[in-house]
Order: sequence, then C-alpha cells, then structure tokens
Amino acid sequence: MTQPTQAGDASTAPRSEVEKIKDASHYLRGTIAEGLADPLTGAIFEKDAQLLKFHGSYMQDDRDLRAERQKQKLEPAYQFMIRLRMPGGVCTPAQWLKLDDLAQKYGGNTIRLTTRQTVQYHNVLKHQLRPLIKGIDEVAMTSIAACGDVNRNTLVSNNPHQSPAHAEALDWCLKIDQHLLPQTTAYREIWLGDKRLGAGKEDHEPIYGKHYLPRKFKIAIAIPPNNDVDLYANDLGFIAIVGDDGKLEGFNVTVGGGMGMTHGDAATYPRTASVIGYTPADRIVDVAEKVLLVQRDFGDRGNRKHARLKYTIDDRGVAWFKETLNRYLGWDLAPERAFAFTTNGDQYGWLKGADDLWHLTLFIQNGRVKDWDDYRLMTGLREIAKVHQGDYRITGNQNLIIGRVSDADKPQIDALVKAYGLLDGKHQSALRINAMACVGFPTCGLALAESERALPGLVTRLEKVLDDAGLAGEPITVRATGCPNGCARPYIAEIGLVGKSAGKYNLYLGAGFHGQRLNKLYKESLNEDQIVAELTPLFAQYARLRDAGEKFGDFLVRQGVVKAVIEAREDFHG
Repeated sequence: MTQPTQAGDASTAPRSEVEKIKDASHYLRGTIAEGLADPLTGAIFEKDAQLLKFHGSYMQDDRDLRAERQKQKLEPAYQFMIRLRMPGGVCTPAQWLKLDDLAQKYGGNTIRLTTRQTVQYHNVLKHQLRPLIKGIDEVAMTSIAACGDVNRNTLVSNNPHQSPAHAEALDWCLKIDQHLLPQTTAYREIWLGDKRLGAGKEDHEPIYGKHYLPRKFKIAIAIPPNNDVDLYANDLGFIAIVGDDGKLEGFNVTVGGGMGMTHGDAATYPRTASVIGYTPADRIVDVAEKVLLVQRDFGDRGNRKHARLKYTIDDRGVAWFKETLNRYLGWDLAPERAFAFTTNGDQYGWLKGADDLWHLTLFIQNGRVKDWDDYRLMTGLREIAKVHQGDYRITGNQNLIIGRVSDADKPQIDALVKAYGLLDGKHQSALRINAMACVGFPTCGLALAESERALPGLVTRLEKVLDDAGLAGEPITVRATGCPNGCARPYIAEIGLVGKSAGKYNLYLGAGFHGQRLNKLYKESLNEDQIVAELTPLFAQYARLRDAGEKFGDFLVRQGVVKAVIEAREDFHG
C-alpha cells in the first residue's frame, strides 16, 4: 500500500494566515489560556479566536447592542457560542438535565438544537467558558472539534423505528467519530486543568498532523428511504445498503458535498456530493480516514474560500479522487449499489420501533429550546428527562426525539407532553415542519440579515398563500440563512432564502425535495413582501399544473421557472 504523503503539510505553496496560526499554535494552544485570564476585556486575542474554534467555540458579540456601544465608545458586547460534539445527536436524560442546568447558568436560559444533531449555547461570557466546559465534562460530554478544520459532529439517521440497521448505523457513526477525534491534549489542559504532557514533550496528531485539515470536514450516514441528514450536503457520506432481511450490508460512498459560497464570487458555490462506490460495513472507518487524508494532503491551504473537499474534487475530477482514494486504501471501492430516497424530513409523533420501544418526535421550531410565556418547552423537556429511562435524540432537522420509551413508561411521558402542550408536528402546517433557519442575528458575526427571528413570520404568511391555493397539506422545503455560508443548508431547499443585506434576501428555487439537487438563484435582494409576492403566483401555478405526486422544486424546473443545476461549478451561477 502506498502511504499518504501529507503533501499538504509539506507543500511550499503560499499559505493562508489561519494555516500560519495553526503552525505556531503548539497543537491548538496558542495563547488561549492567557486571553481567558485577561480581566480588562471580554474578548480573547484575534489569533486565538481562530484556534478557539477547534475547542468548539466562536467569539461573537451582541449585534443588537453594537451600534449603541460604539456610540458610547465601549468595546463590543463580546460573548461566545459554544457547541458540543454529540455524534448521532444522542444523549442520556441525565446529560440533558446537565445541559439544561448549564443553559440556565451560562446560556441565557436557552439551548439551540443545530442542523448537525448537537446543541450549542449562545451569550456565554468569557469567564463562563471554563465552568461550562467543566460542566459538560462532568457528564462525559465534550466540545472539542465541534468547530474548526477537523471532522465535525458526525450525523446519522437516528429514528430507530424504520429497521434494525439503524442501531448498527449509529454504532458505526460513533466509531467514525471517535477514530477521527483530534488527539491533542490542549483541550483538557486549557479547560479542565489536566496537563498530560511532561516537560519537553509535544503532542502528536497521527491522522491530522500539526496543521489539521485545510477547512472543516463533515460526515453523514443516511439510511434510505429517508435522507433526513441531508447527506448530499456533506464532504463525505455513507448511504446504508440494507438487505431483504433488514440487516446492514454496507454503504455507498459519496464525496464532495458542501454548502458555503460568497456573494458575488463565482469561484465559490455549493455542491452536492458524488456517489463514487460501495464499501462493506466493516471497512467504513478505513474509508472515512482515507477520504479525510486525501483532503488533508491535497486540499488548498492558500485560499480558505477554495479549501473544502468539493473544490479539491472539482479541480482534479471525480475519477482522480476515486483513483487516489483507492491508492490510499490499498484496495478498490466496489461499484455502487441501488438505493432510493423518498423523503428528507422527520416523522413526527409516536412511532414504535423495531426494538419494540416507542419513540416520540417533537417539533422544535428552528431548534430553539426555551420557555415562552405561552409555551414552556424547556421546562417540559426537563420534567420528562427527570423520569425518562431511555434517551434523547437530536435530528438533522433541528427536532428532538424522546427515544426508547417502554409500553409501561409511555403513559407517563405522554401525560407530561400533553401537560406542557409540547408540539408533535401534527397541528403544524406541512410548510412549517419542513422549514429551517440558522441562528443569524443577533449573535452570529457573519449574518447579513435576520433568519431564525424572521422565518416563522414569513412561514405564517406563506401558509395563508398555500391555503388559498389549495396546497395547505403539501410538504415544501423552505430554509433561511442570514448569510451565504449555508448553515441551514438553503441551497438544497425547494425555497432557499439567503441573507444579502438587512431585510433583504436572495431567493433560490428548484432544488430536489430529497436534497439531491441544488436550487438556483431566481431573484435578488427581496424583502419579505416581495418574497411573498414572487411565490404567490408560483404556488397558484403549481396547484393548477402539477403532475400527480410532483414536488414543487421539480415542477419549477419542468416549467422552466429555473434551470436544473446539474454541475454546480458550471450551472449554479450561470
């Protein structure tokens, strides 16, 4: 077998500033500890803010207060977002209770469920970071590598009712996640006071090397017929192939998905992943490692806008990537096997699984867990966790499953659900339960427009339009992001809204309902009224002229409203 060369680490090509920061960081330490100890500012040093991402945190500021603080000549209201690493989105009730407790102490009494099956806190002050991280460590949880140029939280279809293969897929998800975890001791040293290196010793990263990856790396495992993790949006994907006996046989391998782009820069674009072959199940960890190593060695370390795996593949070709991957593996992927996706949403309400246990999927609008005056969601989930004997499972659609409930325990859990009026999706519109938004304002430093705070109101207006057109029960995917980085995966939504400026969005249409095809720009810089005005006649046309079973995105392509995006590099902007 030809050994990986670490060409990326050895290259003499010009490197980005972030690459230089990583090089000098002493395996992600930098001067983070010194910055945390500085009482004169709520911030940390600029270079350390890049390294902090590898520890699961972003430095932000409250943008609602930015202008007023500038007027008063005060520094921004610095705060931090911290994201946990929860492979497959699974946690115990005891862990959930700890997450709830930490949210009340440090997270502004709210938890955000993300599109990558994990939780994140916002509004965390600098002096609260250590106690928060110590708190999650107390229940065997971590935030390491939830952000940064590493493999992020690994996703997997996690509602186990569909087949016995789901439990096995989760097991492979955990093995991949653990295998690709960074080995630096900096995390435990900085946050937990656990100094494991002796004098004169240095950390070692056997997979990543001292420079880690050129950019972030995302992995997902999907189990047909449900693409509920949006597999095609990930750098690496595994599509489970399940035999007639319900047992997992292996996985088709997909590579090169990614959502981010930059407004006005045609060299950047989202891309859906390409299927390149099949691997037996027992080789999935090896494939995951070697795909990551190819990207480590050949990804662009000079231009971070061109550093994701999708560009590595498009620059050299899918055939080159597959040949290189086979060389790294020392064996060849087999031809892909037949599969079909039919949906990408969550199945709400009570479902009995193949494990003979009950699983309740709750609708969590935009993943926001908190108590409102008329809806005590956070309290209800806390009270359930106090008596629940199973687990909690966060979905890739920002919802929550109360998992593994026995027949004996179901009445008690159901009574609490009803007592707190928790939403199971049955009384929400098909549009609302298929809608997602990123956090956006006021905490995200990249947001150009509102997203989480704006989408619910827009959905309410569109619900009326759909009802008037006779389409009230029609599932249509709609996703909004405050900027073009695509955290809520807007480019594979049938209706994608991407922030352009305050109150203005680019409207993208025509993606595949199952996430298999990108959408295309339809109109630029629209406000909410204009978005409703543009969609109203399209909904009416869809109601009149659609074929039986035809999805909205497919209809728009067939009618020529937008062209289908086949090759992202050529078609997305063109």
